[in-house]
Amino acid sequence: MLAVLTVILYALVVVVALLLIGLILIQPSKSGGLGATFGGIGESVFGAQAGSHLTKATVVLTAVFFLFTLLLATLIGHGANRSEAISGVDAALQQTAKQNAAPAAAAMGKVTEAASTVVPAAESAASTAEKTAPAAAESGKK
Repeated sequence: MLAVLTVILYALVVVVALLLIGLILIQPSKSGGLGATFGGIGESVFGAQAGSHLTKATVVLTAVFFLFTLLLATLIGHGANRSEAISGVDAALQQTAKQNAAPAAAAMGKVTEAASTVVPAAESAASTAEKTAPAAAESGKK
């Protein structure tokens, strides 16, 4: 629940920041602002009182931006909620490890059984090779 709220607040902060950037860029300055660079149309696009409305909207969006940012910082700053989330992840990892431990132990038992049958066979092959090696060496000398 807390993680979802944090993601939603992050998204809202980004949207409000982009809206603020747009509002600030379209506000006319003493030299005409960004609106004047697109054909010199200036205030005629937004009306005669556009400056005061844009200024009010900028102030409101700035307040909303600070409110969302402070709320987000408060939610993230609570260490108790973070430790609960981490302990939940730890519990899930431990449960998964327990579930995977049983098949791994069974597979390990099968590997041990297979190794115990291979080792005596290898030892007998080695002893047979040792016994036949001197005979082969003698037959090679003749």
